Amino acid sequence: MSPETAPTALAPTATDVRAAAERIAPYARRTPVMRTEIDGRPLTLKLEHLQLTGAFKLRGALNALIAGPDTDQVITASGGNHGLGVATAARLLGKHATVYVPETVPEAKAGPLAATGAEIVRVGEHYAVAAEAARAHAERDHVRYLHAFDDALVVAGQGTIGLEVAADAPDCDTVAVAVGGGGLAAGVRLGAGGRRVVGAEPRGCQSLHAALEAGHPVTTPVDSVASSALGAATLGEVPFEVLRTHPITPALVSDAEITEAQRRLWSDLRIATEPAAAVPFAAWLAGRVPGHNPCLVICGANADWRPQD
Repeated sequence: MSPETAPTALAPTATDVRAAAERIAPYARRTPVMRTEIDGRPLTLKLEHLQLTGAFKLRGALNALIAGPDTDQVITASGGNHGLGVATAARLLGKHATVYVPETVPEAKAGPLAATGAEIVRVGEHYAVAAEAARAHAERDHVRYLHAFDDALVVAGQGTIGLEVAADAPDCDTVAVAVGGGGLAAGVRLGAGGRRVVGAEPRGCQSLHAALEAGHPVTTPVDSVASSALGAATLGEVPFEVLRTHPITPALVSDAEITEAQRRLWSDLRIATEPAAAVPFAAWLAGRVPGHNPCLVICGANADWRPQD
């Protein structure tokens, strides 16, 4: 059995990612790839911001709700995009979702979230506070709690992006993704067919860097323009287990680099994204993404952002 498919105690495998792709195909969009050239360098973009919910999180939510325990209710916590993914998946599958979000959740995410019909509960300033309250609710009422990134089915669902990149842009040698709790990075690493994966994160939200340095997930500060989506204080245990045996290349970017990358995506390509989705592009612009033909995952566009030229 190859390292890509060998099972571990916590981690999903490449086989799980392929199974997830079959499960979610009737519901999720297969988002396009875009070939372009920026500053004289070739570049491929995976336009996941065109997903049904405006972000990749729908994939993991669908896989978890389809393949997980058969229940009509689910509770989750989210900085916005995962909650929107779970709420939308629940609606598509005829289930009821309760979503805890920080009080600071951007209205660009809160509005669409409320429109799904899910019950929305605002608690605390950061994701960790909302997650603690959501877990307490789930335990009290004996309802399934679905973690935003520390769940093998969620990670496998996010990995379907890597499968699509491998199939639709087979000449790409590197895939770069933004890192919050690590679910997208771990899933794409399993699904990308052995390609190098770069995990880019803000300097103010270094869950991946801190875990790699310590040898295990540790709590880190959360302070970045991209923290509404990448504000996980701790890398997930499930993603870490994947990345421990399937390493990726870490990269850090500053808030100024993120903001400039967000501006460039609009001015050069007319792609309007939330700050988190510009993080891989910021790393690429700064020369921190190796490879002759990289593919950057534009992971979400749920932001009330008015581009300025």
